Amino acid sequence: MSTKDVIKKSILEGFSMEMSTFHVVSILLITVLLSVYIFYIYRLNSHSSFYSRDFNKTLAIMPVLTAAIVLALQASLVISLGMVGALSIVRFRNAIKNPMDLLFLFWSISTGIICGAGLYMLAIVTCLVVTILSFLLDFIKTPQASLLLVLNSSDKGIEKKLIPVLESFAKGYKIRSRNVTAGGIDYVVELKTKDEMGLIDACSVMEGMDSVSLLTHDGDIRY
Repeated sequence: MSTKDVIKKSILEGFSMEMSTFHVVSILLITVLLSVYIFYIYRLNSHSSFYSRDFNKTLAIMPVLTAAIVLALQASLVISLGMVGALSIVRFRNAIKNPMDLLFLFWSISTGIICGAGLYMLAIVTCLVVTILSFLLDFIKTPQASLLLVLNSSDKGIEKKLIPVLESFAKGYKIRSRNVTAGGIDYVVELKTKDEMGLIDACSVMEGMDSVSLLTHDGDIRY
């Protein structure tokens, strides 16, 4: 038997696996249970303004579809080649608003692939490890996020009076923008402070100050 015949026989035998109905149903059932688990973990871990129920339902359904695709790839060489061609032209254009959504999306797809391959224990252990890490990292303290102080003043020389106020209330600051107009000057200052209201009050009472805004830019609202 030539090398060509050996390779051909091994490939055909690898795709000639006959799966029983019980095997397919058990794989899909376990996948569904893990999908529901991912659904609830995402809802618990995403108490923010970026939560989307439709995206969460997509995460729950995707493992089942992925597991079905993996089962189809194992069953037939013809189906596997056709599936590769079909999936290669698919393009996803939906923007990811939260970086954690990307993690859950990859977790959902990985669960479907692992379950489709029949590695149930690996899928279960992976879900538990990812869950523990996702909640454990929330308790690790991170440095205070920078704030953006937006100032609008009709006095173009107000910066001389502004610097002492920033030095007294902010740990560190950097003036990111100075926009001079016919009616005055606008500032955007990046800083860190523990006394936010004190900083706002000190800036607002300055002569020539028209408006004061203090913004956060990490987009995370926890409740």
